[in-house]
Amino acid sequence: MNIIVSNFSWIIVSRILQSLINFVIIILTSRYLGPANYGLISYATSFAAFFLPIAYLGINNTIVNELIKHKNSENKVLGSAIFLSATSSILCMVFMCVCVMILNPNEPVTHWVCVLYSLTLLFQALDLIQYWFQAHLLAKYSSKVIICAFIVVAIYKFILLATGQTIYLFAISNAIDYFLIFIVLLFIYKKKFNGKLTISLKYSKDLIRLSSPYILADLMVALFAQTDRIMLKSMVDETAVGIYSAATTICGVVGFIFIAILDTARPIILGSKAKNILKFEDLLTRLYSVIIYFSLVVSILIAIFSKTIINILYGSEYSTASIVTIIIVWYTIFSYIGSVRNIWILAENKQKYLFLINFIGAVTNIILNLFMIPLWGVNGAALASLITQFITNVIIGFILHPIRENNKIMLKSLNPRFLDMRPFLKAI
Repeated sequence: MNIIVSNFSWIIVSRILQSLINFVIIILTSRYLGPANYGLISYATSFAAFFLPIAYLGINNTIVNELIKHKNSENKVLGSAIFLSATSSILCMVFMCVCVMILNPNEPVTHWVCVLYSLTLLFQALDLIQYWFQAHLLAKYSSKVIICAFIVVAIYKFILLATGQTIYLFAISNAIDYFLIFIVLLFIYKKKFNGKLTISLKYSKDLIRLSSPYILADLMVALFAQTDRIMLKSMVDETAVGIYSAATTICGVVGFIFIAILDTARPIILGSKAKNILKFEDLLTRLYSVIIYFSLVVSILIAIFSKTIINILYGSEYSTASIVTIIIVWYTIFSYIGSVRNIWILAENKQKYLFLINFIGAVTNIILNLFMIPLWGVNGAALASLITQFITNVIIGFILHPIRENNKIMLKSLNPRFLDMRPFLKAI
């Protein structure tokens, strides 16, 4: 039990430190680059995020289980996974660059920024090696390496800011981060644990067979999440993307707290399902209640002080982001509601409905952006995201009968008495 708690603690601490360091760097970088150049970086980030599920080939969803199942052949499983993902990521880099050049003709700066940022796809795909450390409950190694890599890249970005470097060196920074993580973890894997990576045709086929169903589902999630920025760049300009990205960063400033709450609650709730269904529903209701009311308080505070927050953190160049922030901050409530719903879906073994839910969300987002961006620009993209989150994480739950029970639990959680978390503390 102690090793499980230690492993989990390292993951949480790593995520919190990453979030805090990343937030500071994003603020400083966005102020230095300005809305237009920051928008280009965000545009490249969205494109890479869209191709990432294809680069991973869905293997990130199954590799831990496969490593545990095939302990005597884990070097072949891991080696095959990295080889497949690396090959796929190189193809994705090519497709990403071609798409960017087609969508943005006669924009060489945009082309080069996206070409450099596309390297992130390769090194992020190679980062599958960290799942070996997760499978062996050795997250302390991967977490330390990730934190150190984050700090190195943070120093690198500080140097870029201090010396007034070009946007191109910022575009490659994320690739450096994942490259460092891969190289150091590979060194630890080989030297400390005598690991040796090999490629197996058999395990390669098995990984593709098991992981391929996740590709389309993850692609829908990426499309759902990144459509707004990509469409803003095509329909307005990169400055609009920069303004929109600044607003979403502010809205997600305390996201690591919600992630910590969800990650802590998830195993407790899932563990209670097999023991006591009433206990399971009670704990899920209490989690819903905490997430809804906490996110509501955070959203109200951010909405009230949005103008002040934007001016202090980003400066006057981003002043128009305050209106976007007021709109988009409310979608975080529905986004976190969706995260709680996914725990219920996993517990009830209804994962097959996730693709349909995400597909509806992706299509809805595209349609709403097509209508709202021409009318209201960046504010229209924010409103489209808000409506999409509400439809995807609330309305669909009333329409789809198999997941309607979850919505009953969600409505029940609106009663403030479920904010009492003592049953959770006892379960821990």
